[in-house]
Amino acid sequence: MRRFFSHLLAVCLLGLGTALYAQTTDNSSNNSDIKNDRKDLRQDRRDLRKDRKDIHQDQKDLNHDRADRNKDARDLRHDQKDLAKDRSDLRDDREDCKEGNKADCKDAAKDSKDIGKDKKDIANDRRDLHKDQRDINKDRKDLHKDRKDARKDKKDIRHDRRDIRRDRKSG
Repeated sequence: MRRFFSHLLAVCLLGLGTALYAQTTDNSSNNSDIKNDRKDLRQDRRDLRKDRKDIHQDQKDLNHDRADRNKDARDLRHDQKDLAKDRSDLRDDREDCKEGNKADCKDAAKDSKDIGKDKKDIANDRRDLHKDQRDINKDRKDLHKDRKDARKDKKDIRHDRRDIRRDRKSG
């Protein structure tokens, strides 16, 4: 009976020691989980701040590109009006030149040069308008991506805070 009792006591002590050891190691891993969750939380908050800065910068770029596009559109309309006016003047000067007025012949040559310059300006304005529209589309895509990243970081922050709360309550 003594032998049985000593064996039973030894088994109980070993079982109790193992359970106690498991509790202490689980608690330390629990603490490391909280530490890791807090580290993740800080990183997610940093990422969120960066994303918000990017969103603000992309919005500024987008507004700037839209202003450039509108300015180029105004320039294009102005150059088209100048072209129409120069063509009208050229027609009038050629008719007067046919009637024998030499001064109008010189004006016709000048109007012809102006037409060439206006066509060149129109081509440049159209090219600028196209580039500005492409920049606007690119900035809109960047803005969408940054907003998506910010939403993901907010979601990660919520999950990390929930994990910290769960780890504290369970430990």
